[in-house]
Amino acid sequence: QVQFVESGGGLVQPGGSLRLSCIVRGGTFRYYPWGWYRQAPGKERELVAFVALNGGTKYADSVNGRFTIIRNNEQGTVSLEMNSLKFEDTAVYYCNAPLSSAATAAPLFPNWGPGTQVTVSS
Repeated sequence: QVQFVESGGGLVQPGGSLRLSCIVRGGTFRYYPWGWYRQAPGKERELVAFVALNGGTKYADSVNGRFTIIRNNEQGTVSLEMNSLKFEDTAVYYCNAPLSSAATAAPLFPNWGPGTQVTVSS
C-alpha cells in the first residue's frame, strides 16, 4: 500500500514562504503524476498543484505564480514551494496522485497521509 508522509508546514506571516515535502512509500513513484491538495476549514479538498510524468505542471488560479511543484523520481518525493503566502492559503496540505489536473480531481490512491498544516496569520 502506498503511504504518504507530508512535512514542512507551519505558521507564517502573510507574504512569507514555506516549502512542503512529501515522501511517497510503497509505490513506483516515477509512473504516476503527483499533486498537492489542500483542505481549508469548512471547505472541500481541492487540487492546487499538479506535476505530470514528463514534469509538466499545472496550478489552480489561486496559487499560480506563487507556488511551484517539484517531483524527484530518484528520491520518490514531491515538494511544494510556496511564496507570497496569503491568509486564504491556510489549510491542511496533502499529496496524492491525481487522476487529472482539474481542481476537483479524485486521487488515484484512496488513502491519505496525515497532511501538514499551513497557517498564514499576522
